[in-house]
Amino acid sequence: MGNCFASSSSAKVDATHTSRPASEALKSASKTTPTRSNVTIPSYSWRSSAESLPTPRSESEILSSPHVKAFSFSELRNATRNFRPDGLLGEGGFGYVYKGWIDQHSLSAAKPGSGMVVAVKKLKPEGFQGHKEWLTEVNYLGQLHHPNLVKLIGYCSDGDNRLLVYEFLPKGSLENHLFRRGAQPLSWATRIKVAIGAARGLSFLHDAEEQVIYRDFKAANILLDAEFNVKLSDFGLAKAGPTGDRTHVSTQVMGTHGYAAPEYVATGRLTVKSDVYSFGVVMLELLSGRRAVDKTKTGMEQNLVEWAKPYLGDKRKLFRIMDIKLEGQYPQKAALPAATLALKCLSVEPKARPRMSEVLATLEQIQAPKTASKNSPAVQQTVNDPVRKSPMNQDRSPMKLTPSASPLQHHRRSPRVHRR
Repeated sequence: MGNCFASSSSAKVDATHTSRPASEALKSASKTTPTRSNVTIPSYSWRSSAESLPTPRSESEILSSPHVKAFSFSELRNATRNFRPDGLLGEGGFGYVYKGWIDQHSLSAAKPGSGMVVAVKKLKPEGFQGHKEWLTEVNYLGQLHHPNLVKLIGYCSDGDNRLLVYEFLPKGSLENHLFRRGAQPLSWATRIKVAIGAARGLSFLHDAEEQVIYRDFKAANILLDAEFNVKLSDFGLAKAGPTGDRTHVSTQVMGTHGYAAPEYVATGRLTVKSDVYSFGVVMLELLSGRRAVDKTKTGMEQNLVEWAKPYLGDKRKLFRIMDIKLEGQYPQKAALPAATLALKCLSVEPKARPRMSEVLATLEQIQAPKTASKNSPAVQQTVNDPVRKSPMNQDRSPMKLTPSASPLQHHRRSPRVHRR
């Protein structure tokens, strides 16, 4: 569903079984906004809250969560001053995101400039798929609470109106900070901080007793508070992980072109390692300052992974892919393990990719090498293991793309993947 705060450019990919190759079926699309929660939401350590996550089976069970408020449409219309254009934070395939104000205690509409600032995402009336993603977002964010997940304050299901209310994040999306023209360049320290926050959020989802696969990890869905702390947003595509002796979930292919793992795009088989691949793409964006897919480039440079991979494991060539906006202000001894980690996450063979807990351990070592555990097996395995090159199944399932949205402040579009 989308980002709630600042502008972003992302596009959804929708893949359907057709006779065309998957690579030919990809298009661009977009996203929207998140906000924070109403009823008292306890503060959880990064691993606790999802471990007893129930799995609601009906819409009524999902919408009866005690942690989110059911708003009326008139309440949200008042909170956003009738969805005024000058309060528009962003738009995408899902719909539009507006800035609003509510009373911190009663959660009723407040005057502009008073009370608590929220981001209100308004769904476009586009039928079942939009409603399904809206409901999925309420389902997960109504139950999952973690410092690195965006807080859902409430929702509106009033007639044909479907809206979501999130905490407002003033720094917007990572996508804006990396790619928006005129944005202040992020320092190396801030980039590593963002990567760590995102890794913590994914680790929390993956390590839960009832595992959650995010399925749409990208720069547009990484939102930032005033201190550049990360909040993952847009849970409309989230999926419960495999249970029992199952190794994967077979599902309609959905995600974002350039970020989606190749084996998932080809087969529809989804695992947490699909998220790890997407994390590797975002790591490349943090290192290079380039988009995952950039049609303004020529040849191989249009695809960031294809272009950057040959340089990632070579300390003499790594500088060629580093973001020029860093102006060389980064520790070379940290850049190489960061690049090596990205390469590991991008392994063609899913089993060769590290777990997100290993990714997090490595990033913490990069951030503070003197205090991190130098003998941590997870760290050593992730950074030092050579990348295994095993052939991937070449039978690709064709895809067809459609747009979608995520909640951010002033953001653009990015491609998502669907396949039935």
